[in-house]
Amino acid sequence: MGGTDQPAIVQLAPEDARAGLVLSGESHWNQNEADWRFFLRMAMVLGIRDGDARLIATAALLPYSPADAWISMVLVTASRRRRGLATRLLAACLDRAAKLGLTAWLDATPAGAAVYGPLGFFPALELRRLRGAGAAKGPRLGSDGNLDEMIARDRHAMGFDRSALLRELGGRSGSRVISQGRAMAMVRDGRTARHIGPLYADDAGSAAALIETVAQSESGPILLDVVNERRQFLEHLAGAGWTVERPFQRMRFGRATTVNAELPFAVAGPEYG
Repeated sequence: MGGTDQPAIVQLAPEDARAGLVLSGESHWNQNEADWRFFLRMAMVLGIRDGDARLIATAALLPYSPADAWISMVLVTASRRRRGLATRLLAACLDRAAKLGLTAWLDATPAGAAVYGPLGFFPALELRRLRGAGAAKGPRLGSDGNLDEMIARDRHAMGFDRSALLRELGGRSGSRVISQGRAMAMVRDGRTARHIGPLYADDAGSAAALIETVAQSESGPILLDVVNERRQFLEHLAGAGWTVERPFQRMRFGRATTVNAELPFAVAGPEYG
């Protein structure tokens, strides 16, 4: 990081939300302004600006517990890619995590995983991002699920508490916590599509039935980040017309601090884990 020709890494502030959203749009990611504002309030978000003070690269470290944090929002504007900006920002996030004694996690695209592996990240879960379309056969569902129950199941699955995240997501105007028997999911707005996740259920059939119920009440595109080990659930979705948009590889940097006591059927999203 020492060369004088390298632009400085700076910590971003809430007023940078719109600039971050521009990078999300350029990279065709689904984060919306509310996501950016959450990160800028709750995480360490680092950025690099060009000579005109335009934000050209970002990365965030979001602590979830005294032992674990999530790295995400690793974005670089198209004209500045392959110049080491993302690697510099990632290194800064890892340095901060090390100083705080945090194990760092992330959900990587295949291209990202090829970079992160040699840096010392270990693979964990595999994910599949699926895209579907709402059938709009009824009004949008209202919240009928218990957010506290979702928080408890999420804590059991992740091994650490994400109540601040789930209360934030669940409190947005377009968000719903939908339950059907023992199956429950968060449904929220994204930049270009609605997003379902996390999703917890006792079996693949009840998880698929809940997804069908949600899709019947939605009118536009829907994204779902499914845990690849949930093969029967994936088969249900494929049969219902959902298509795989891209894979993700969950990766860990540092010692293992948790064990998945319950695998979700779908996760909160690659930005959040």
